[in-house]
Amino acid sequence: MKRALISVSDKSGVVDFARDLVGLGFEIVSTGGTAGTLREAGVPVTYISDVTGFPEILDGRVKTLHPNVHGGILATRSDRHMAQLREQGITPIDLVAVNLYPFRETTARPGVTLAEAIEHIDIGGPAMVRAAAKNHRSVLVVVNPRRYGDVIEAMAKGEANEEFRLELAREAFSHTAAYDGAISAYLSGLNETAGQFSHLWQKQYELVQNLRYGENPHQQAAFYRDRPAAGACVGSASRLHGKELSYNNILDLNAALEAVREFTGAAAVIVKHNNPCGAACASRLVDAYTGAYEGDTVSAFGGIVACNTTVDAATAGEMSKIFLEAIIAPDYDADALTLLKQKKDLRILKTGPLDAASGDRFDLRKVNGGLLVQTPDLGVVDAEKMKTVTRRAPSREEMDDLLFAMAVCKHVKSNAIVVAKNQKVLGVGAGQMNRVTSARIALGQAGAAARGAVLASDAFFPFPDTLEEAIKAGVTAVIQPGGSMRDNASIMVADDSHIAMVFTGMRHFRH
Repeated sequence: MKRALISVSDKSGVVDFARDLVGLGFEIVSTGGTAGTLREAGVPVTYISDVTGFPEILDGRVKTLHPNVHGGILATRSDRHMAQLREQGITPIDLVAVNLYPFRETTARPGVTLAEAIEHIDIGGPAMVRAAAKNHRSVLVVVNPRRYGDVIEAMAKGEANEEFRLELAREAFSHTAAYDGAISAYLSGLNETAGQFSHLWQKQYELVQNLRYGENPHQQAAFYRDRPAAGACVGSASRLHGKELSYNNILDLNAALEAVREFTGAAAVIVKHNNPCGAACASRLVDAYTGAYEGDTVSAFGGIVACNTTVDAATAGEMSKIFLEAIIAPDYDADALTLLKQKKDLRILKTGPLDAASGDRFDLRKVNGGLLVQTPDLGVVDAEKMKTVTRRAPSREEMDDLLFAMAVCKHVKSNAIVVAKNQKVLGVGAGQMNRVTSARIALGQAGAAARGAVLASDAFFPFPDTLEEAIKAGVTAVIQPGGSMRDNASIMVADDSHIAMVFTGMRHFRH
């Protein structure tokens, strides 16, 4: 009789699998809770302690670490190995079905302690999986419950050949590697939380989908999800309608969502090519969306829209008037979904409430031959800590617009300039090699509406030329980090034109 060892944390499908193995002539050996589950279901089981001749001890920490187990798994079917098994009274093990303690699930729980995490580090399970995978020519190893049916079918048809066994072994080694990686990432993350970066960067991402192509059609691409990421984010959003997401869709959806979550009142942000081209806040979402659209009606065509509250029918009706690639929001009214789904290709994504951060603690940028890692820019301008550097202080309305403009500016590629008024973006200058050109673009887009508006800059003015452009356009208040050796020159220009200017002390470069 062949022998199968089954010890699983995830017990889905295990009873039927064990029954099928018995039907194929296997003796089932099992441990602890798995053995109890099988026995309750009427499956004949041999307890592991009967195989080892030693009881499970140390709260189950030691039960399979024994020569009668690992000798049975690691023995090839050579005459020499089989003779040694007979000499030691060890029965060969022909199949190992193991999945490991739920370490990821445990550490994903809010408030989990280090002691709890450590207790869910499996020792015997990975040892058995690795042993079986190493000896895959003689031992079938199964780590994924979804594979149970394939294994039974292959054995029943006599097709459990070397190619199939190697395929299962590859899955097994990937399983243990991912498990060890999750432990390493969690323990390293304890230091990273304290501001220390790991000597070896180990983060795990699981494949969500292969994409049709990358940034351009000649590039291949795929989307991976960060396993421990929690909260509302693009990686966890559900697609309710529309075509498959593209590489550029995912980039722009992320940019739009991260921008719109800056605001507490109803807000909408429209992104094109990873830059906000429109953004607005209002008491009603429909007004926020129309305000964002009016900021740049040309660029909004084919754009990505993010909202920070439930999309209602009125907002959906306005959205339906132009071609949009995708919409992402916490939720949608039933009537809103009905309206939006009339556009068969429109991608509609739901994130759930945005009140919790996504839990993604790092920004990663790949460079040729390396990886840049930093904490995300979660810096928020504190109105009480800002410094008015001009003789005239901003009015309350100007201050509200300055804070709004800077929140948008933070999500615009550097050099970044944003012109805004009444909580609505009027013009954006993005990604230019010098700041004054960005200002000219933003002010030119705003046109006559720039008169009485405010201007935000992601970094200081190295010269007064950017401020002079703003004054010529009629801007009345400016917000910038300050810190240039020529700040006094800009302050003098602002005072000469009765312009209010505030320094935040916080830069927001986004390259």
